[in-house]
Amino acid sequence: MPEHKPLYLYSLKEAAEWDEKDEWRESYLENCDCARAIERAIDEHYDGQRLNPCAQEVIDRYGFDRVNFVLAATVRQGTHDGRYSEDNKNWARRFSVMGKENTWQYCVRSHPGLVDLFVSDTRRLWDKLGLYDRSHCDSERSGQLDYTDRILVLNPSVLKDECKTPQDQLFYAEHGNGCRPNAIGTKVFGFHVSDGEKGYYRRTDFIGALKEEFVPEWAKGNTQKYLEPDEPADEPVEDGGMTLGGM
Repeated sequence: MPEHKPLYLYSLKEAAEWDEKDEWRESYLENCDCARAIERAIDEHYDGQRLNPCAQEVIDRYGFDRVNFVLAATVRQGTHDGRYSEDNKNWARRFSVMGKENTWQYCVRSHPGLVDLFVSDTRRLWDKLGLYDRSHCDSERSGQLDYTDRILVLNPSVLKDECKTPQDQLFYAEHGNGCRPNAIGTKVFGFHVSDGEKGYYRRTDFIGALKEEFVPEWAKGNTQKYLEPDEPADEPVEDGGMTLGGM
């Protein structure tokens, strides 16, 4: 699977303030390339009567996150266009996209009815991943949920495409200011439930804390295993000034 370029989600104005204009420009150009690739795929796979499934080839090249972003920006530009289904319009509203002055170049210019079919194909492939979403998480209640000692659900956009699995979404929060609502600092330290690898994320990288009824048995077992302290190393035995066991 090719390495996908990172998707930059902030505006040009914000990028200028943060000295990240190069990152913004690279992502913007990749968005434009992605839109043109979608147009080519539609042209090549529309037989005059139906659009054959073709989203996978574009996703393989640009990644789910960018394809979703470009499609959401396109549909939101056509909010009042009846050729986009209400279901796909509601889907597009879930994404944070820049204003029209920044998105028109990477909006897909194919017939809206065909773009709508392409969106549905993309969403079908996304649903096949079987990822956790907000419906599986306890309500944040305006950011008041304490994450300490909870299994959290990572936003799929944080994960590479090859790691967009329900197993890789789960992260156990041990400590960090980001665990506590309204604390100064946003880092959440802990480990990946799938393999025990330690690390940290920002509080905003999580969808929320997984509801107890959705915690799989393997996750409960792994969490308990990785929370257990490591076996202490054998102390060297000293005898007459010589250390035994270190020989």
